[in-house]
Amino acid sequence: MPATPKSFPDRASSAPAKPALALAPHFAPMSARRLYIFGGIALIAAGLLFGDIFAVFILHQNAALQGEALIAASRAVAAGNAAAVNDVFSHLGNVLEDRGTKVDAHVHMIGAGYLALLLALVQPYIALSRQTKKSLATLFIAGGVFLPVGIFLIHYVGLTGSPFTAIGWASVLADSAGALLILVLIVQAWGFRQYLRSRQLSEPELPALERSGDSMPRRALLTGGTILVLLGFLHGAYYAGTLLYEHERMETEILQRLINAATSGNLDVVTTEVNNFGGLAAARAVNIAAHSHIIEFGLLAMLLSFVQPFVFLSEKWKRRWVKLLLGGSVILPVFVLLELKLGLLAGGIADVGGLMVLVGLVGMLVGILRYSGGLDVENYVESDAAEGAL
Repeated sequence: MPATPKSFPDRASSAPAKPALALAPHFAPMSARRLYIFGGIALIAAGLLFGDIFAVFILHQNAALQGEALIAASRAVAAGNAAAVNDVFSHLGNVLEDRGTKVDAHVHMIGAGYLALLLALVQPYIALSRQTKKSLATLFIAGGVFLPVGIFLIHYVGLTGSPFTAIGWASVLADSAGALLILVLIVQAWGFRQYLRSRQLSEPELPALERSGDSMPRRALLTGGTILVLLGFLHGAYYAGTLLYEHERMETEILQRLINAATSGNLDVVTTEVNNFGGLAAARAVNIAAHSHIIEFGLLAMLLSFVQPFVFLSEKWKRRWVKLLLGGSVILPVFVLLELKLGLLAGGIADVGGLMVLVGLVGMLVGILRYSGGLDVENYVESDAAEGAL
């Protein structure tokens, strides 16, 4: 007969209401759960910071280089210079790789952070030893760092010094880090299978929302995150239903006119169509970016709602960081959409929104760093006893 799950004391129900700092449930100092939470938020914050830097200093300049390359290619076509056309498109491919690797690094770093937070939530249901789980957490965070670093370096390292014909050392680093993440997930799945067999928790569960001493920040994050995801889905459905296919048709027509003008030597029309193509690409980009960012921030808010008991801050500061994060989560996608109408002003405000989200994350990160688990040492002892019973 399976053993009855260990009951862990709920300090939140007996602690006084005034000192919010004493309401955090215990988890072992530097445990797997703490590593996942701290590392996950750090990865997300680093990914957002990198995204802001990329948007300000690289993205728009890169788009201008793409337009210049298309104009140069059209002029080479008009002049009948096939070699120049090949050179221009080689340069264009280099520009696109530069942009693509940076976007991928940004996305993969944030994605690894989200996955780390999810793993933190399921740690009580992973029936492995505490040291094994901590080692897996360390490997996962290391993989989450090296994967985007390897992707970022692909453009700069290339095939230099590589023994492979098509894969450079940066790609090897990225692929190895990705394989490491997969390995950790496989072991975690095996640990969950062991839990299903024993039905015994390996550490305390998260406190219920209604019993936690920081319910306002948790409820605000959960409600706000749900609304953000819903708005993101509605915007995506609207764009797909009204604009997406029209933009695809316009893209084909613009490229066809561009080719015809280049072959006929009409360079003025070529310049006009390149500008039209850039405007269409910008319209698609802002809609896709707004759609993805608002859903991304909604998911982030929902995940953060579950880890608020581990943020060792007063109720007042928790509320401040929550308001800052949710405010930035609305400002960024809204002003990304307004970039076509307001230009750089909207882009600057969107960057401020991203900075607000980043500051809110860093504030929570400080709170998690401050929490050592020393307030509930008894729970740590009981967790050891439960582990010994597995």
